[in-house]
Amino acid sequence: MAESSETFAALHVPGEPLILYNVWDPGSARIVAEAGAKAIATGSASVAAAQGYGDGERLPLEAALANARAIAASVDVPVTVDFEGGYAVEPELLAANLRRLAECGAIGCNLEDQVVGGDGLHPTDRQVERLRAARAATGEAFFINARTDLFLKARRDEHDEALVEAALARADAYAEAGASGIFVPGLADLRLFERFCGASPLPVNFMAFPGCPEPKQIASAGAARISHGPFPYKLAMKALKQAAEAAFGN
Repeated sequence: MAESSETFAALHVPGEPLILYNVWDPGSARIVAEAGAKAIATGSASVAAAQGYGDGERLPLEAALANARAIAASVDVPVTVDFEGGYAVEPELLAANLRRLAECGAIGCNLEDQVVGGDGLHPTDRQVERLRAARAATGEAFFINARTDLFLKARRDEHDEALVEAALARADAYAEAGASGIFVPGLADLRLFERFCGASPLPVNFMAFPGCPEPKQIASAGAARISHGPFPYKLAMKALKQAAEAAFGN
């Protein structure tokens, strides 16, 4: 486990980012691994949808853990899990849930700072408490990708230098709390993204989406990791629906 965690962490190189094509079950994990993935990452929305649930921790915790365990057992590369808000608000319960996730074979996870099922983001000091508890529960090698939802919560026309500074303040605090990386989904302006990468104390994760800048541009801006969120699942389901419609003569 420790060796896999170290291998995974070493793949985060600014300018030469790790590409993660997010999966949702053991079958999709095997396909992506066979395609040449150096690591496997899940997407919470995809995992939930594949089992008939909405995103936002609506998938029961036990089902999420069972799916993580099955995926980790299905491939020979490191597996990181999108664990949303950790299925808990209080640091003690969060720590217990993260410990269970690590025991499933995951070598890392995303941990977001939005209030799942509520409004806004956890205050920075509160999220710091949660990250410290997560680190204590999982050990030093576990890759905690601290996600800030500042850019997802703001309209695109509100993405500016001030919001970047607010995100950097969180990145600094999260790094001090033991985070391994920082994830800024929604930040697509390459000028602002490059500003963030240049000042971040942690390797930065960009979330790709249809119509976003080219991977080479994202890499040149300083990304150390590019993930694809729910879009691989959406693409697969679109192809399935089209094939089914053709079979039914629609």
